[in-house]
Amino acid sequence: MSDIEFQLNGKKLKKNIPLSLQDLVEELNLQRKKIAIEVDGEIIPKSLHHSTQVQAGAKIEIVHAVGGG
Repeated sequence: MSDIEFQLNGKKLKKNIPLSLQDLVEELNLQRKKIAIEVDGEIIPKSLHHSTQVQAGAKIEIVHAVGGG
């Protein structure tokens, strides 16, 4: 395995590849939360998280809904 560097919510990370968006979600313990993932300015549908691989230099933003009232 080799490592890639990418940005997650503005912070540089280094991870082993292959790494899918779904792998990243699980590693961050976000699989039970309502989230949206944007990669390089494009929102990736949840149905594609398992097949979308994190690429070197990617800028990833993960946001999750917070209830309130």
